[in-house]
Amino acid sequence: MTNNHVLTSKLPDVGTTIFTVMSKLAADHGAINLSQGFPDFSAPAELVEHVSRYMREGFNQYAPMQGVPLLCQRIAEKIKTLYQADVDPQSQVTVTAGATEALFAAITAVVRPGDEVMVLEPAYDSYVPAIQLSGGRPVFVPLRFPDYRIDWERVREAVNARTRMLILNSPHNPTGAVLDTGDMAALQALVAEHDLFILSDEVYEHIVFDGQAHKSMLRFPALARKSFVVSSFGKTYHTTGWKIGYCVAPPSLTEEFRKIHQFLTFTANTPIQMGYADFMLHTDHYLQLAHFYQNKRDLFLDLMKSSRFKPLPCAGTYFQMMDYSDISDEADVDFARRLTTQFGVAAIPPSVFYHDRQDHRVLRFCFAKQDQTLKAAAERLCRI
Repeated sequence: MTNNHVLTSKLPDVGTTIFTVMSKLAADHGAINLSQGFPDFSAPAELVEHVSRYMREGFNQYAPMQGVPLLCQRIAEKIKTLYQADVDPQSQVTVTAGATEALFAAITAVVRPGDEVMVLEPAYDSYVPAIQLSGGRPVFVPLRFPDYRIDWERVREAVNARTRMLILNSPHNPTGAVLDTGDMAALQALVAEHDLFILSDEVYEHIVFDGQAHKSMLRFPALARKSFVVSSFGKTYHTTGWKIGYCVAPPSLTEEFRKIHQFLTFTANTPIQMGYADFMLHTDHYLQLAHFYQNKRDLFLDLMKSSRFKPLPCAGTYFQMMDYSDISDEADVDFARRLTTQFGVAAIPPSVFYHDRQDHRVLRFCFAKQDQTLKAAAERLCRI
């Protein structure tokens, strides 16, 4: 008996992520990995002890679906302190298995077949597959090069009656750009005119440089009423492997969000949630992140001064975009591979974050590394 069923992929254009590809290439060739965005230093020892204690004390079963209540309360308190916004921890905060799950759940909760979702490119690679799996259509608007600012006129031109959601990411991965006061004014005018939702990817919210304040959607009541705001404990506490994030949204949106969340993962790791809740009560760790990472950015830029790479502005995140056009006219994917295999440093080629593979001859380097790692990498890069 023959099987006539043929599997047709729901995501025919999706392959292995560039992060996996470049990290494997770095490992295979013994290269310094400045590609994938994770620190090579440890989480705070006190946080690890909190989590270990809760494991030993038996907090190893399911947490409530929406998250450990104490952690949701701590999140609401932080939001009040930082953004002067009142958030109900029971009806507006949901803890997720990483920010990527939160992004997927938010898109799935509101995007219907035929809806359009505006994506500003270069864009983090999990957005578009989630849109497509929900039957939506991504509408791409490029950020201006080389400062990667939003062209609000092009955004306005792209909005129509089918536009369901606008995805924003600030501080922005991969470029390091951040939203400013002018952006927020333009966004508020857009939302006042059009009925659309906002998915605000704010996982690098605490990593904003040069004295700037993070422009969270939660600061602006008119925007908060239409927004899913996604954040990441992994980025904040150097614990990307623990995969804990959260989403803040109005009660009506949270209700729909949780309908998806409960059947994606149901809940997130219990002792880690408990450990974060304790750690947030006793430390202002996240308030030190901007200074901590700005020092690393400045160190990396200083180490690269004698190189042939040209830095682009970096106002946030822990990524630095570097123009290599004085070195090679190779496509960024090809140059990134050669940089890894021949010169021993791995970086990310940003063309993979464009649907049409726009290539500006730049690479993204992660500086969330120990100083000695950055020094060793810069030494190799300056030889090119």
